[in-house]
Amino acid sequence: MNPIRLAGLALVVLGALGLGYGSFAYTKDTHDVKLGPLELSVKEKETVNVPVWAGVAAMVLGGLLFFGARK
Repeated sequence: MNPIRLAGLALVVLGALGLGYGSFAYTKDTHDVKLGPLELSVKEKETVNVPVWAGVAAMVLGGLLFFGARK
């Protein structure tokens, strides 16, 4: 399987995951304070929404790459 077909397959899978889940969340450290023996940290949970058009576009582009790549 050539690299273009692999990229197309990856785009189809990522597009399907984007449509299936719709969003993903991650945690980031925003503040760390050290005052002598006392340590404080703040973690924020961020959510990123994946637009439907982006998932559909990734699947269409991936399909074109996968089925359009000929030897």
